[in-house]
Formats: sequence, structure tokens, C-alpha cells
Amino acid sequence: MKRQSARLNENGEPIVWLGVNFWSRVGGPRMWRDYDAAVVGEELRTMRDHGMTVTRSFFYWPDFMPTPDALDEVLVERFRDFLDQHEALGMTSIPTFIVGHMSGENWDPVWRDGRSIFGDVWFVARQAWYVRELASRFAEHPAIAAWLLTNEIPIYGDWKSRGIGSIDHLEVASWAQILIDAVRAGGAKQPVSIGDGSWGVEVTGSDNGFRIRELAPLVDFHGPHVYRMETDPVRQNLGAAFICELLDIGGKPVIMEEFGLTSDYVSEENAAHYYRQIMNNSLLAGASGWLTWNNTDYDDLFDVAPYSHHPFELHFGLIDKNGRPKAQALEVKKFGELLARVDARQLSRPDADAVLIVPSYLEAQYPFTQSEDAASVFSVSRQAYVAAREADIAVGVARELDGLPGGEALYLLPSAKQLTAPSWKRLRELAAGGATVYASIFYGEHMNQRGIWWPDLDETFGVRKTSRYGLVEPVLDDELRITFVADFGDITAGTELVFPVGGTANSRSFLAVEAVDAEVIAVDQHGHPALLRHRVGAGGSLVLGTFPFEYFASITPYTNPEPTWRLYAALAIEAGVRRDVRVDDPRVLAAELTHADGRRFIWFVSQHDEPLDVAPQASGTLCDESGAAVTTFTLPPYGVEVLTYVP
Repeated sequence: MKRQSARLNENGEPIVWLGVNFWSRVGGPRMWRDYDAAVVGEELRTMRDHGMTVTRSFFYWPDFMPTPDALDEVLVERFRDFLDQHEALGMTSIPTFIVGHMSGENWDPVWRDGRSIFGDVWFVARQAWYVRELASRFAEHPAIAAWLLTNEIPIYGDWKSRGIGSIDHLEVASWAQILIDAVRAGGAKQPVSIGDGSWGVEVTGSDNGFRIRELAPLVDFHGPHVYRMETDPVRQNLGAAFICELLDIGGKPVIMEEFGLTSDYVSEENAAHYYRQIMNNSLLAGASGWLTWNNTDYDDLFDVAPYSHHPFELHFGLIDKNGRPKAQALEVKKFGELLARVDARQLSRPDADAVLIVPSYLEAQYPFTQSEDAASVFSVSRQAYVAAREADIAVGVARELDGLPGGEALYLLPSAKQLTAPSWKRLRELAAGGATVYASIFYGEHMNQRGIWWPDLDETFGVRKTSRYGLVEPVLDDELRITFVADFGDITAGTELVFPVGGTANSRSFLAVEAVDAEVIAVDQHGHPALLRHRVGAGGSLVLGTFPFEYFASITPYTNPEPTWRLYAALAIEAGVRRDVRVDDPRVLAAELTHADGRRFIWFVSQHDEPLDVAPQASGTLCDESGAAVTTFTLPPYGVEVLTYVP
């Protein structure tokens, strides 16, 4: 399966961005009123000296457009000086037009008068005029790298709902088309995107009106904003990466447009770990740009909004109030040096032999389905992605709505309550053609049509259900212990795996079956079949998990690594999935990027808070920068090592 590796281009050459979201410490969002060119120059030089050569900049809308038909020309010239300073330093910037939301506050132009952002014809026309005028002023400036329409406008559109259920997607798509046309009418030829955070239904399962599928034909790149709060370190470290995987929509590059953290929440050491994990893991997931939030702390702005009422927003900076680079700034610099060493512009992800299926119930909003089902699809798919990464499986993420790709060795359908009938037919055909198809059950967290929407389950998996209508078979134990009664992959008969258990009275359940044509591979502590294999066709098989392994893990705090990675590794062996390099320790994730000249780079990313001695299993030779063979090495806490692989 082809995996997303798209890059933006400049003069026909691929590019990557490493930079920062920028407000000056003098003024913050109001920096243009109190513009201090000398301070701005110092701040830009600090960013450049730490490897960051791109800024995301902001036209603070209430200041730049004081009336419906005028720009503040003084501020426009100050922005020109800002760009001139970029050019002098060899830097570029991505201006953002509609800045009505920022850091916990919404600001309107004084003349808006409550008009609808997306649906009021006059107000949309004024926005288009504003965008066109600003684009025309700076379209030819060599420091312009790209343009963004907004900053997190779903929050500005309806801050209470964040746009979920309150913003019309048809109005949004039309509004976006009009404003992008205005950018082009202003003479700008640089890439354009929305700036909405990529929080649409295709990623979150909740429809905020900004449907990524509808906007993808209009934009030149996707720009996720990721500030997730999690209950598990590995899910946290891979959270942004999984979102990048989900944004393989329309073949557009993925730019980590915003990510970061406030120093008020974490230690500096752990902040550096977080940055390292987010940047390296999202690179391995296809991202080709990183714009951290943000350049500096704002201690002198403690008594003005938004910092007065959101004081944690004072300290998202890479540079502190004394001008000292924090550890995370040094981490960004180190990442930039790595990007240069491996020539990241020319890197791509190798094709995947394994496919993680994301059911269409995440985004399709079928009639008479529950919103909870979409949320579950996201959480179990992400947990399955974590397990596949822990097993060092190069996995492609396939959306059911786009059709399931053919010709791959392994298909993973984790903890699935729902899949459409045509997709079940497709999976049976893939297995008959020689693929291994794995599916584990999930009854859902609610009682509406509680059950597994799997047609012809008995015939498909060679079993006979013994389940009862309207009831579930509860999992009453505090942990699930399964014992293998047959060899499976690298798991020998007699091996016991212990899984976490959790959920509601509905979801904390299993599927009771008897084997008919299937072979029982593993049983639980009560003797119930837990894993069965039905061999079909030309060497293919359908593997049934009668427990929601991935769901149990997804709702369990601090659980990773949990044993699903062992199950996935065994499935990979059974299916013949290629793993040229792996580490038989789930706390170290191994993944490959390939250079256009044929060089193959292997990333080793620790998920452990203490040093780890690593002894990779490789079909070929691993080498360091000097070309010397490497058989063992030590990773520091949450550390990263990149070696070259020679077959």
C-alpha cells in the first residue's frame, strides 16, 4: 500500500519547513500597534540560530481592518518591515489573514455587528476584499512562503461548540473557495491552506463544518493543530503521528502547523522529550513541516487578555523571558540538523504490506448511528496503530470510505462494531486470494442496536455463534488471560498473554462461539475461544478475535506496551509481512524512510523513561554516519537514533 509522503515544492524542488508560530514578546497579538523592529529582529535571529527558518505570522484582524473598506496602512508597512527582516536573514513567513481567535480569546472587528462569518454575503465579501488587498501588497515579496486563511476559525465561529453541529459545511466550503480565489486574485501564487486545525469529522469523528474531504481540493496542504491530553505516554507520543496518517486525503502534504506545550504544565526535560517524540514520529507518519507554538514567552503581558485570564498561555515559548533558549528550542535545533543530515526533502515512506482499516463510521454519519461509535473508531484505530508500531510493522492506514486496497499481505480490523456489508465481502475476497485478515469484535459502549454489525460471521470465520439476543457475554475478570493452544507466528503453544480489561456494561464483553471449520489458536482463562483461524482459498486466512483487545487497551490508562503488539507481530509472521529491521522490545519503535538515491534510514524511537540497551534484528547491516556497522547501542530516555540500513 502506498503511504502519504507528499512534499510542497518550490521552483520544482521538494521542500520541508521547520519553524515557529510568531508573536513578538512586545505586544503579543497586538504587536503591530507597538511594533519594535529591533526586538523583532533579535527574536528572528534567535529562531534562525536554532534552525527555524519559517515563521507563521498573523494579521491581527481588528487592527489591520479598522473599517469595512480600509486597511491600516501604518500596520501594513510594519508588516512589510517584518518580511524584509525575514528576507535579510534568509527566512520566510506564512501570513494568516483572519485572526479573530487567538490563545483563549475571540476578537471581532468593531464593525462586524454580529454578522455570520460564513453565511452573510456582505460580510464574506468584506473578508474577500481584505484577503485580496493584503495578498496583493505582499504577493511578490520573496519572504512569503505560503498563506493561511485563518487561525482556528471553528472556535471563532462558535466558541462554545467549537463548530460541532453549529457550522454549515456547505457555507464553509463556499466561504473557503471565495477567500482562496481572493488570494489568487491578489496575485499570490504561493501555497494556501485554511488554518482551521484539521479538526474535521474525518479526523475527530465530530463534524465542525470544516470537512477535510470537501476542503482538500481547494488547499495545497493540510495543517493539523495538535495539543492532545492523553492518559498513556505512548498514545501521547504517537498521537500527532496518527492524525498525520488520517490526513492522507487528496494526496496533499501534511504540515504540523501547530504543536507545543506550556512550560507551566511540564518540566523542561519532559518538554524536550515531547518535542522530540512529536517531531520524529510525525516525520515517520508523513509530515513534511513543523511549526511549533511558539517563539517566545510573554511575561510582560501578564495583565492583558488573553494572558491575564489564560495565564498558562504566557509560557508556550521556546525562548524564556530572559532570552534563554529552553531545552525544547535545543531539541528543535537538533531535529533540524537531523533533517539536513538525511536530506529529508528527498525522503519517502516505503510501501506497506500491512493495512489498518479505519471503518467509515468515523466520518460517514450514516442515518440512525450514534456519535459514540465514531469516537470509538478513532480511539481503537489509534490504539491499533500504537500496537503495530510497537511490533515494528510498516502499516498503511486505509479508510473504508475510500475502498480497501488489494494485494497486501495483512489486513487489521481492530475492535470493530461496524463495517459496511460491501467491505465485508471485499475482506472475504482478499482472504480467498491469499491475504491474512484479522478482525476483533466490539459491541460498542451504548445499547442502541448493541451488537457486532458483521453479516455472515459464522460462515466467514468458520464458527457458530452461541450469543443471545439483547444480551452480552460479560467479561467479569479484572484482566484477560489468554493461552495459546497452538503455535502462531513466533508465539509458541502454552504462551500466556495478559490484557487489560475495561469499559461499560455494554463494551466489557466478548463473543461466545464454537469452532466449526476454524482452528482455535488461543483460549481465555475460562476456556472460551479467544482467537480462531479459518483457512480459506489460496493460502489465505481469516483470524477472529472474540475479545475487543484494542478497545480494552484504548480506555486503560498507562497501559502501553500491552500484549496486542505480540499478537500483531505473530500475525505479521503468519501473513509474510516484511520487517527488515525490528526490535524485540515494544518500548523501542523501529521505522524506515527511504531516500530518492536509494539510501534507507531506520529510526529507533524509545518509549521509555530510562536508558535502554537496543539490539536490533536486521536482515542486513545497520551502519552509523561513518559507515561502521552497529549491532547494539543505548538509547537515552525517550531518545532517538537514526542508522543507515544496507541490505
